[in-house]
Amino acid sequence: MPHVTSAKKRLRQNKKRRMQNRAVKSDLRTHVKKLLKSIKEKNAASATEILKTVASKLDKAGSRRYLHPNTAARYKGRLTKRVLAIASAS
Repeated sequence: MPHVTSAKKRLRQNKKRRMQNRAVKSDLRTHVKKLLKSIKEKNAASATEILKTVASKLDKAGSRRYLHPNTAARYKGRLTKRVLAIASAS
């Protein structure tokens, strides 16, 4: 445990930020899993709708640095590619 007042404050800030980061990443993972499930079931309409939400969440997470922006872009690209593949197949 820190003894210095500024270190105590820093500990509080870090805890608060860690919880916020976890919440955002957890929500993002949940939506990505829904999308992957929809892709696996080859439900193109549902996957397209969920992709819009996931893309938005990835953009926001990247811009706010919850994820590295390039990581968010890479996820978006890969997921979009998979959704387009099932959309064109059906």
